Amino acid sequence: MPKNKPHKGVLKRVRVTRTGKVRHRSAFHKHLSSHKSGKRLRQLRRDRYIANPEAKRFEQLLFKRLRGRTQPRAAIRRSPSPAERRAMREERAKNAD
Repeated sequence: MPKNKPHKGVLKRVRVTRTGKVRHRSAFHKHLSSHKSGKRLRQLRRDRYIANPEAKRFEQLLFKRLRGRTQPRAAIRRSPSPAERRAMREERAKNAD
């Protein structure tokens, strides 16, 4: 049976974050910007996140489970801050003694 291959067009246009959200570039930003307001151009500069129904479609195109789509944000593991890392290291050192 052949392997499932991700859709190359989607791969080039989106980035999946570590939490599983899908980021993409805003439309209407490349050219014809002289008549657009500064506020509109600033807002178009930011990358956007894709809505859940679209993310579901991208899962099928990329053959990749997007973790953050159905999970609550609290359930997603996040990296500890430097202070939390230090506290964990000290705790491990104290338990080792």
